[in-house]
Amino acid sequence: MKSRIESLIEYFHEDPLDNFTIYALALEYIKLYDFDTALEYFLKLKSLNPEYLPLYYHLGKLYETLKDTDLAAQIYIEGMRIAEKQKDKHAYAELKDAYTTFMAIDDEDW
Repeated sequence: MKSRIESLIEYFHEDPLDNFTIYALALEYIKLYDFDTALEYFLKLKSLNPEYLPLYYHLGKLYETLKDTDLAAQIYIEGMRIAEKQKDKHAYAELKDAYTTFMAIDDEDW
């Protein structure tokens, strides 16, 4: 029986432009602590479809994990702008919460 990641890779080879498959692969690589590969998939998705709103929360969290505070903040802000444009109040609130929590934690490092 194939693992979830093997199935997703197979789907990716069948349709390398499928937003959900790329997104799901990135999330699976995060679970494996393969942050570089996860980042590659997230960035691929962002370049293919910058309006794919779900990626912004997880990409921001990944940048936090990688200690890239500038990019984490930038991604959260971009995501909030897209959520606002798409009139997605739930996604906007989730991104804003992640951003403000992140900024409060980052300020404590001073």
